Amino acid sequence: MSDQNNPFMKTTRRQALGLMALGASGLVLSGLPGMGKALADQPKTIKGQLTVGFSQEPTVFNPHMPHIEVDEGIHFSIFDTLFSVDPSGKFVAALAAEVPTVENGGISADGLIWKVKLRDDVKWHDGKPFTAEDVKFTIELLVDPDFRSWRRTGHELVRDLTVVSPTEITWRMEKPFAPYPSILASTFITPKHILGAEADKNMAAFNNAPVGTGPFKWSERVAGDHILLDANPDYFGDGPYVEKLIYKYIPDLNVMYTQFKTGDIDVVGLQWITPDHYDEAKGLEGKAVNVVPGSTIESFTFNMERPQFKDPAVREALYHAIDKQSIIDALYYGLPTPTESYVPQQSFYFNPDLPKHEYDIEKAKKLLDDAGWAAGADGIRAKDGVKLSFTCSTTAGNHIREQVQQYMQQSFKDIGVEMTISNLPPAVMWGDYWMLSKFDTVIVGLDFLTGSDPDTSDYFRSNSSPAKGGAGQNTWQYANKEVDNLLTKGGEIFVPEERKAVYLKIQEIMRKDMPFLPLFQYATVRGHKQGVENVIPNVNVRIDTWNVATWRWA
Repeated sequence: MSDQNNPFMKTTRRQALGLMALGASGLVLSGLPGMGKALADQPKTIKGQLTVGFSQEPTVFNPHMPHIEVDEGIHFSIFDTLFSVDPSGKFVAALAAEVPTVENGGISADGLIWKVKLRDDVKWHDGKPFTAEDVKFTIELLVDPDFRSWRRTGHELVRDLTVVSPTEITWRMEKPFAPYPSILASTFITPKHILGAEADKNMAAFNNAPVGTGPFKWSERVAGDHILLDANPDYFGDGPYVEKLIYKYIPDLNVMYTQFKTGDIDVVGLQWITPDHYDEAKGLEGKAVNVVPGSTIESFTFNMERPQFKDPAVREALYHAIDKQSIIDALYYGLPTPTESYVPQQSFYFNPDLPKHEYDIEKAKKLLDDAGWAAGADGIRAKDGVKLSFTCSTTAGNHIREQVQQYMQQSFKDIGVEMTISNLPPAVMWGDYWMLSKFDTVIVGLDFLTGSDPDTSDYFRSNSSPAKGGAGQNTWQYANKEVDNLLTKGGEIFVPEERKAVYLKIQEIMRKDMPFLPLFQYATVRGHKQGVENVIPNVNVRIDTWNVATWRWA
């Protein structure tokens, strides 16, 4: 987003508070994400089924427990948020009757008092009515110290949650927090009457048989194979338009592409078509194939609590030993864009002035020499009894990442560093192994921002590490007081022009500290059968199925 196109740039603080709750355009839309007039005007017919291929297996079905992107593919199908965000960055009412703003009285001018009006025509999949009690329960669940919450950021500032009526809820924020609308837009509401009755919500039956308000109902899961969802004919919004939705788990990306070619899957979901298949895929008859810029950043990530990574010279040397451009050109066919930041380059908050990566084996060796890491008889460097030897893990079956690992393994060997490849099935890789920081290093793709908001408290704040008892995704166990303070400061500024300086500085510090080595920003090859309508990319969410309610056969 450029300055010229950013509607916040010429606003007063009061106006910015209003716009904060409206999304980038300053407009309020009613209805659900992906709902266009053409679709809304058509009679609703529910017919056929859709099969979506995922290369990782969804395993976390309670949207408030620690999870990764692929799990949200299921969450978007079963649950709803108060409001969501569309591809242009606009907030769109969902369970809320309208998006709260300063102008409509939903948010006070100082950003502290919230009044949210809810729809009165929504039912849970079991037929019980959705009410404000469910919203109150959800927000309180996320900050319950006995619950394994995936995100407390923002919610922990909510005070005086009050159910005014079944269709209205109010609360007070302890202090203004600019990212909160974007956080609410990714907070799925869960049923108090089911989950609230459980003594231990971490072990609730609901977690394996979720009940939501969304366009599809839970039907069955065959672990290691597929998840079957049925249409919810009583859905309050646009859709659903297919009787059955099947999420098929295909861990080998070559196999997933082959099944797309043969027609066994209708939509290629996460992790899409690999770049080496792009030339062939774009010419396939009966298929729609496009290159889509993504907000995901691929990185080589460290567990900062491992002794071999506590020396910044080691992290810097390993970055110099990665031939980033050759990896992009040779393995990704030049499609992704190299980056030095975790912020997508299209973002208003992106810092273009970070030091540029330099592939230089000799410089890497000198850094290690100067820092006292000396090669032993086996050729592997060591210092103070710590060897520069570690494992690198990623998803087994992702053949391109596996080739990237082999590139790195050889380069690291050239500078006296031993890297052992240890890949795991997705359900294991992205479970406790990742979330509880049981790894040495990982190659991973992450969407760091909350929608289009630059707040990264869940990833960088020192108390957001699950391995240390925190709620968040600071899996590298990174801790920097200056970053903590900047994240606090950035969350209290509402005018993007003023916020920007804070997030430019955070990027600068992250580039210097390097708890992860940024490789590139995704450019993904998406594909679906011709005749499947409304499969629309959205950089403000973490998964393709953000608008699956409206997917249909022509």
